[in-house]
Amino acid sequence: MVKKEKVTIRPAHTSEARAVYDLLTTDEKWTEFNGPYLGYERPEFDPWRNDWFKSMCEGRRVRAIDFQGRIVGAVSWYWECEETRWLEAGIVIYDSGLWSKGIGRQALVDWVSHIFDGEEVARVGLTTWSGNPRMIKSAQAIGFTIEGVIRKVRYYRGEYYDSVKLGVLKEEWQSLCQNQ
Repeated sequence: MVKKEKVTIRPAHTSEARAVYDLLTTDEKWTEFNGPYLGYERPEFDPWRNDWFKSMCEGRRVRAIDFQGRIVGAVSWYWECEETRWLEAGIVIYDSGLWSKGIGRQALVDWVSHIFDGEEVARVGLTTWSGNPRMIKSAQAIGFTIEGVIRKVRYYRGEYYDSVKLGVLKEEWQSLCQNQ
């Protein structure tokens, strides 16, 4: 397991755009787990920098995952339904050589705490698919509960997969954090 002080979530710096872009377009193994049934098209640098990376620099809805002084991934959140304060979080580690080392798990802990501290929501959700068991296991390990499974709605490479919805309530999260 990675030490907490080596993993941080932070806004990106504009000077890091090229390095982050090169990381996410060189090691594209992450695209096999990050909703691959939706299709992936490698972004062009300028539109990506002016959209996703700009959001990462602003740091409200997207932040960089920094491991040992370099960006290795990103955390994000979006409104599923802003009127009802239904928020979903996401995470991706672009460097596949760093998977299964606890980096994403620690970043997700920090991100969920950040969301609950900064947004007026009662729940943080996370939706993945049964083809990404590491994500399901990580979310459950930090306190998320499987709230629903929508069977066989993700078709990828000739197979059907389930959509898996997980969530954690603010009071559950606060209790978990107090007990650590």
